[in-house]
Amino acid sequence: MPAERAPASTPARAGRAGGGDRALLDRYARTVTQVRDNLTRLDQLVGDGDFGDNLAGGVRRAVKRADETGADGTAALADAFLNDVGGTSGPLFGLLFQHLAAASPADGGAPTVAALADAAAAGHAAIHRVGGAVPGDCTLVDALAPAAESLAAARDADAPESPLTDAAQAAIRGALATASLRPRRGRASYVGDHALGVPDPGALAVALLFMALADLHEPATAPRLPAPGHITVP
Repeated sequence: MPAERAPASTPARAGRAGGGDRALLDRYARTVTQVRDNLTRLDQLVGDGDFGDNLAGGVRRAVKRADETGADGTAALADAFLNDVGGTSGPLFGLLFQHLAAASPADGGAPTVAALADAAAAGHAAIHRVGGAVPGDCTLVDALAPAAESLAAARDADAPESPLTDAAQAAIRGALATASLRPRRGRASYVGDHALGVPDPGALAVALLFMALADLHEPATAPRLPAPGHITVP
């Protein structure tokens, strides 16, 4: 690897030519379909039991929007989750997708590490502003915050080898660590200590998103990541 500092505009390594944003939607849709039942079972232990179905339904709506209108993948996700997906987490995911859409180049190429770092930080800030969650509350923020911090560090580092894989690993660690937290936000906060031992489904969904990004743009290093089905086992 070169010794000089990588420029902030360095793109993440693309796994395919062009269409990266729509490819991300398709990749995430396949992953969510694969683990929907796992996420639902986890949510049945700590919440309303509908998270997996709501997430999968929102992603399906996004795929339909992208197919029918030609919208970019993350823009379609933002539209679907902000406007159609209810519950506590739907609009929060919509905010994250909205900021990620701003990081996607118009030509469909790979987003830059700097753009993704800014998008993740802005999404985190927006979610905190709307929902009030902070790390340690046992929410999706517990996966998003470490991923955003990892991307920010990669943006400022000397030639990071695998910034998206590293961000996904940070998100996975944060998501799995929610199993040791007592929830302080959302429906899970009502069950108190009964939630201990159960990772937050929303945090897992964020981790799965960063895994999809790494899988798409860093195919050489993404195999380090665990399988989606493994991290979502109830």
